[in-house]
Amino acid sequence: MDDQAMAVSRRDMLRAGAAAAGGLLIGVRLEGAEPPVNAALPAPFAPNAFVRIGTDGTVTVISKHLEMGQGAYTGLATIVAEELDADWRRVVVESAPADAKRYGNLQWGGMQGTGGSSSINNSWDQLRKAGATARAMLVQAAAAQWKVPPEAVTVSNGVLRHLATRRQATFGAVASRAATLPVPADVPLKAPSAWTLIGRDVPRLDTAPKLRGTLQYTIDVKRPGMLVAVVAHPPVFGATVASVDDAKARAIPGVVDVVRIPTGVAVLARNTWIAKQGRDALAITWDRSRAKTRGSAQLVEAYRAKLEQPGGVARREGDVATALAKAAQVMEATFEVPYLTHATLEPMNCVVELKPAGGAELWYGAQMQSGDQFGVAAALGCAPEQVVIHTLPAGGSFGRRANPRSDYILEAVEVAKAIRGRAPVKLQWTREDDQAAGWFRPMYVHRVRAGIDAAGAPVAWQHVIVGQSPMAGLPGVAEGIAKAGGVDDASVEGVKNLAYTVPNVLVENHVIADAVPVQWWRSVGHTHTGFVVESVIDELASMAGEDAAAYRRKHYAGKPRHLAALDLAVARSGWGAPLPKGRGRGLAVHESFDTVVAEVVEVTVKPEGGFTVDRVTCAVDCGVAVNPDVVRAQMEGGIGYALSAALHGEITLVDGVVQETNFHLYKPLRLPEMPKRVDVHIVPSSAHPTGVGEPGTPPLAAALANALFQATGRRVRRLPIREEFTRA
Repeated sequence: MDDQAMAVSRRDMLRAGAAAAGGLLIGVRLEGAEPPVNAALPAPFAPNAFVRIGTDGTVTVISKHLEMGQGAYTGLATIVAEELDADWRRVVVESAPADAKRYGNLQWGGMQGTGGSSSINNSWDQLRKAGATARAMLVQAAAAQWKVPPEAVTVSNGVLRHLATRRQATFGAVASRAATLPVPADVPLKAPSAWTLIGRDVPRLDTAPKLRGTLQYTIDVKRPGMLVAVVAHPPVFGATVASVDDAKARAIPGVVDVVRIPTGVAVLARNTWIAKQGRDALAITWDRSRAKTRGSAQLVEAYRAKLEQPGGVARREGDVATALAKAAQVMEATFEVPYLTHATLEPMNCVVELKPAGGAELWYGAQMQSGDQFGVAAALGCAPEQVVIHTLPAGGSFGRRANPRSDYILEAVEVAKAIRGRAPVKLQWTREDDQAAGWFRPMYVHRVRAGIDAAGAPVAWQHVIVGQSPMAGLPGVAEGIAKAGGVDDASVEGVKNLAYTVPNVLVENHVIADAVPVQWWRSVGHTHTGFVVESVIDELASMAGEDAAAYRRKHYAGKPRHLAALDLAVARSGWGAPLPKGRGRGLAVHESFDTVVAEVVEVTVKPEGGFTVDRVTCAVDCGVAVNPDVVRAQMEGGIGYALSAALHGEITLVDGVVQETNFHLYKPLRLPEMPKRVDVHIVPSSAHPTGVGEPGTPPLAAALANALFQATGRRVRRLPIREEFTRA
């Protein structure tokens, strides 16, 4: 079947699904969608916008959060299906339209978007109520039809029953009647003891379509008459186009147009390969008069110089200088972490179709719908409501698709504007584009001076952090940093809220303004603060002559979740059991996004140099584990992602030019490098669920570094860890 036929077939299936989905619709109306096939469908209900139940019994959960591999669709649907008592085999998910009033992230002040490991956390109460409301309406409809009290109707696996009369009905059979009923204002929620889905390893909803190849990503989208655009970007940050000769590009068969846009020169063609060939044929002269030409080495030198100057004060308690002077022992160390790219499997892309009446329709893996909607509206001079966003699953993000300036989305819009909207445009970046475009995790330099008393207890902690703000692309951030005395909270999180009891603490921050575009990366500031803090506390334990786990345990005050994760990881890892020479075991515990993760890493150092990571034991306290299998998968994925960065991850600049152009130079973790054993244990909890997408990442590098110290007696101060580190 060709692409056009497939598109028609998919539309037919959607229309058929819409007809079957008549019946109960609670608060859902897809903006810009085709009118309902069945004109007799009941009007939507207003109380919530998350459930649709069809006359065929299909339960559709509307997800306000992007599915980018983290399991959000499955987790969110599980919450609804649990309260609804739905048949999991009849549950499907579709993405919500861009509509912050109905689908705003409750942790983001109502802006619609996905990030900060907030999907389950902010949706928990909201979706439980949505499912319970729908259930109550179905029960009321069945009770009225059977003329029995509602409390006599039971629900299980999508079937309503009246046991005394042996009557039963599926959700689909009563959906239309339920749609005519008033929406209850308040409904009871199920007791945890009655849960049949939450807390169990229910199958992921996106596995089967992935295996069948039917799950559509942006890279798969085709619109009638669509052109593919590939953009030539400046080779150095800050450079601009001085002139362009496009004659050779236009001569290539299949190249349709060449246009200049604010970010470079776009070549439009019938497919990606031809567009790339056209781009390669362009002769561009770049104006480098405002280009950023400093390299990584010069930046590190400048950052280190800042360590000698007073910074913005993020936290001050007691008298650090006096405490350090009186300490029995003092350690001092400087740590460096490099720029990192997100390295998503699916590079950045977006499909844009301008509308004759104004506005636009977009298809892409939208992670920050509200910001993108306003950005596109500003670029087109239209109202945000005229920007219709179809959120598709994304092939990874790790924060990249939630760009603070909607960079690649606005680039697609600019290309469509440049051709006056005469055709839909799919902007497709190559891997090389994504590697060199910036929007990296910032590079940082830390300096820590910490002291212990004669009994080994920490008495002082002085910590200076130098780097760019990952929030710098957001409007008003510079003003906010200035109001905060020069402190960027995203750079100091994990240190400012130090988990250990230390009576004298001083945390300072130098925020660097630079032309290198930076943004958040999986776990944001915790990516580097977790590494540094847990390396330092381990060193203090060693100075005190104490076991690393016992030392942490002793100096947690009022941190029961840290203790629970620590104790579980220690118990399951074999902590304390002797290891042969050349092997080491290291520990780190870190809280991020309200979740506490403890990780124990085992390594073997090779006599000829180099080392292997043999085992990682992880314990996570994330409140209620909605789907334990997804929690384990996210911990495993976060560990692999962090290990990739710890072993290889580094973007370096030479004269302002990014050196790591593709995966042969920016190496992702290879399969043989993954630990042979990764064990994830979940701390039992009945607390409100917290995030799991990011918290598995921060502890890994520190636990690895601490394991290497146990094996070699040498401390790791810089990431990534070079193979030469273990050579004699």
